[in-house]
Order: sequence, then C-alpha cells, then structure tokens
Amino acid sequence: MVRYRVRGGNALRGTAFIQGAKNAVLPMIGAALLAAKGRTVLRNVPIIEDVRRAVELAESVGAYVELHESERTLVIDASRLTSAVLPAEIARRFRGSVLFTPALLHRLGEAIVEGVGGCNLGSRNLDFHYLGYKRLGAVVDEGETVIHVKASGLTGATLYLDTPSHTGTENLIMAASLAKGTTVIENAALEPEVLDVIDLLTKMGARIRGGGTGFITVEGVDELHAVEHTVMPDRLDAGVFAMASAITGGDLNLVGTGLDLGVVRYKLEQMGVEFAPQGAVLSVRCERTLRPINIITDTYPGFATDLQSPIMTVAALADGTSYIHERIFDGRFALAGELNKMGANVEVDGNRAVVRGRTPLTGTQVTAHDLRSGIALVLAGLAAEGETVIESGYLIDRGHAHLAARMRALGADITREISEH
Repeated sequence: MVRYRVRGGNALRGTAFIQGAKNAVLPMIGAALLAAKGRTVLRNVPIIEDVRRAVELAESVGAYVELHESERTLVIDASRLTSAVLPAEIARRFRGSVLFTPALLHRLGEAIVEGVGGCNLGSRNLDFHYLGYKRLGAVVDEGETVIHVKASGLTGATLYLDTPSHTGTENLIMAASLAKGTTVIENAALEPEVLDVIDLLTKMGARIRGGGTGFITVEGVDELHAVEHTVMPDRLDAGVFAMASAITGGDLNLVGTGLDLGVVRYKLEQMGVEFAPQGAVLSVRCERTLRPINIITDTYPGFATDLQSPIMTVAALADGTSYIHERIFDGRFALAGELNKMGANVEVDGNRAVVRGRTPLTGTQVTAHDLRSGIALVLAGLAAEGETVIESGYLIDRGHAHLAARMRALGADITREISEH
C-alpha cells in the first residue's frame, strides 16, 4: 500500500525536470514489438509504474527487455515472440495493454487479451479498437473476460473513429503499418504524442502521411526494423508542475517541456500565472491572488481531460467561482468529494462542476480514485494547512516518476510511504 504524506505551506522554487511522455512511451513499447529483428532503444523513458507493467507484459509475450532506470533508457529485442496471451494479472493493471495487440496479430497471427485495466473513468470502452481490427480483416471473439483477435493477415481499409482517441489512433496506425495495401484513418487524434509515435514508426520504415491533420493514410510495408528514438516530454507532467508553482505562490523553471503547454498555459495565464520562456527553459511564477476560470475539456487541441482534476484544485484557491464542464470522461469528478473533505466548496451536477473559491484547505486523509485525482490531491496538500495523507498512492506512481523526490528538491514537504496494510 503506497501513500503520500504532504505538509503544506512551502512555496516551490527551483528547477523542475519534466519526464518523458507516458502517453507516447507506452504505444512505442508496443510498436517496438513489430520489429522482427534487432534491438529498439527508447530514451527519455519515464520511470513510472505503467512503464514497469508494459515491460512485464512485453517480457510475458517473449520479448527481451532491459530497463536502465538511471539512464531512463529501454532496450527491447522482440526478435522472438513466444506467446499471444496478454495475461490478466498484468493486463488488467493498466489500459495500455491493448497497444500490444497489433504486434501480436502481425507476428503470431492472434492476440488474446485476458483483462484490460487502468483508471476507472466511467463508460469509456475499447470497442472501436476491435471494430477497426475487424475492418482490416481480423476476427474478433469477445468473451466476458477474454478478447481473442485472430488474423492470417490484415488488409488496408478505410476506418472512421467516432471519437479521436489517441490510443485508438495509435493502435490502428500500428495495425495498418504491416497490412497489405492502403489504410485511411478519418477523425484521427491530433495529440503531439501521436505524432511522436508516428515519428518512431516512420524511422522503423512505416509509410504514414497526414499526422496532425485528422486524416491519416498508411501504406502497408513488408517489415519494420529496430531503431533508436527519444521520447518527447510529458505535457501533463509539465502542466502539474506549472500548477504546483501557481498554487504555492512559487517560482519554477521547467526544463524539458519545449514551450508548448497549449491551452493549459493560456488558462493558467487567465488565472494570473506568469510564464516566461528563457530559451529552452520555461519559467512559471505566481505572485498574485488567483482569478477564477471556466474550463471545458476536449480532445486535443482543447483543454486536456487529464489536467481537469489538477486545475479543479487550483480553482478551489481562486478568488471567485469557477465552472468546469467535463466532456470526455464521465467518471472524472471523483476528486470533488475528496477536495470537499479538505474544506473546498465543489458542487457536481452530472458532467459539470461549480468550484466556489477562495476556501482555505486543511490537511486530512483523502483517497486517490485515479491517477489524475491523485496528483490533484498532492497539489491540494501543497497548499493546505497541516498534513494531508493521500491513500492509494500507487495510482499516482502510474503516471509521475519519482514525484516525492522531485518535489522535495523544489522545497516541498512530501514523502512517499509503503505500508503492509
């Protein structure tokens, strides 16, 4: 059992090093299994629990994987895949397991997914991944606890995504890369992480056009080869550290972000947070009372649903009433009840929340319901009076590497504890 213990009141100051992108590296590990010979090297890998699970999953199907933590580097040799089964004990612990199915289909002719897990975010499902495989010629047998996908060979087709899911887009691009003929994916996701995965696949020999346009064309090739690639920085990690600076009245230099936080930066600027690029470093500071904000989450380039929970915490300390409309995941408001335990005033009505600030937060025992609510409670603890204890801290470890150590280096009073109970 992992818990985080946070004592508030310290302004964060110094240099924060932003980790590699979780949402890019997981599909890249799946993509590395498409190479039938050689070793793929991924650099700037975030040392997070989801990466550890992905490594276990790759090893369980026969790949040889070395995770060099101090160098943040993965070496993957998938020349021998021996099992088409994605075992439930690993697969149910993170949703990225579905990203291994294209490689298993192409290399072994089938993929058996025993469990699909991750954060509980309501009614999202993976139907469109499997419908896409069917359109490419696979046979999909969905049981209550097992999904069996079989294909003697995939053939290009025209695919339309009902929602521009980044995981769905990446999965279908990987499946199409080794399919015969041409595949067109309409309403494809636009996220920078998707473009980074396309960049890796292109280095491997895939023929992909239209990344970032919503209309992607993939010309199938006979084989993909192992390459070296550096994972882009994590926009969500950067957003969280920017909010940590804002919520504590701190002054941080973010290294590794590029400068593109997109709409998150603009919304924080509306709240009174100051951003100043200094070459490759982005400084973030906040010396004034935060202003309230209106947020509507949307697919990229809209406001990221993954940062909705953290900005709810920031809004609780703003001087006035903020309004949040969650349009992506209907299970995203579990944070509200936990924040209210700390003294916040958050009312939820369906997929809308009203946050009435400025309410002083007081430390207490709270529970992370998913990765993003967990990191939002860490932010709340940084700004609260007294001590906040966050249970189910494992969920935070799924997405943020060495969080306590990185925040302590900036002056936060935060510890990560492991207990037997």
